[in-house]
Amino acid sequence: MSLASYTEKKKRALSWKLKQIVKHRVCYAFLAPYTIVFSLFFIAPLVVSVFYSFTYFNILESPRFIGLRNYINLLLGDDVFLKAMKNTFIMAAITGPIGYIASFLFAWFINELPRYIRAFVTLVFYAPSISGAVYMIWAIIFSGDAYGYINGLLMHLGILDQPVLWLTDPKYMMPVMLVVILWMSLGTGFLAFIAGLSTIDITLYEAGLMDGITNRWQELWYITLPNMKGMLMFGAVMAITQSFGVADVTIALAGFPSTDYAVHTVVNHLVDYGSIRFEMGYASAIATLLFFVMILCNWVVQKFLRRVGT
Repeated sequence: MSLASYTEKKKRALSWKLKQIVKHRVCYAFLAPYTIVFSLFFIAPLVVSVFYSFTYFNILESPRFIGLRNYINLLLGDDVFLKAMKNTFIMAAITGPIGYIASFLFAWFINELPRYIRAFVTLVFYAPSISGAVYMIWAIIFSGDAYGYINGLLMHLGILDQPVLWLTDPKYMMPVMLVVILWMSLGTGFLAFIAGLSTIDITLYEAGLMDGITNRWQELWYITLPNMKGMLMFGAVMAITQSFGVADVTIALAGFPSTDYAVHTVVNHLVDYGSIRFEMGYASAIATLLFFVMILCNWVVQKFLRRVGT
């Protein structure tokens, strides 16, 4: 193909695209508000954060370019960050998959209930993920004195002789945080699964019965999951975001910073440098690394989910 013909072909393709935009201008007009808001509050901050990650910026002075020094210090000289990465990966590896599977199974079971009961049970399961009072309840349950529910029960049964400092002893803090995070993991992904299950055409199950499907697990694998791939991927994204973004739970229950940084997470480290020390360049490097780790995990999970039901 000659250069002239290739150029002409590109011009025709561009002209066709412009005509399509003009033809569907009303659709683009409706999309414009969301696109503008998303670009201003999501894409622009991400680009700015990546830029600041290569600078020294303390808010009071102008940013000063320092190359890869922030990343080198993070990975080679910041022991607390490395411990925070370890804690974050432990939490994500345990609470992410378990919370994701539990969200789907609970949604699957609840979807079989009558409509009004289903609405009430959905509210009961979803409420802990949005209620700030949850932290206070768990703080009472794992209180380090004899009046804490766990200590009181174990001492009453004769298992303990004295109270255990569940929220300040590094030996117990991580298991406690995992329990609380799992309890609160029924969030947006859970609602997405409920919505996805309610939209599956019931005639598909009738056709499956005639084709030889004999039990509910075969229905789940051959009908339910393939028809929920979009919701499954959305739930996976939300599970990854929540599992890597743990911070409020550890701050509310274990303090900031936690004892010996036993449950210190990457987001805790980001808050430390960004909101307390105001080392914005270093904080931006932390945020950028966390973002790309989440993107990588999301890509791996979506590659796996595309194989479901195929």
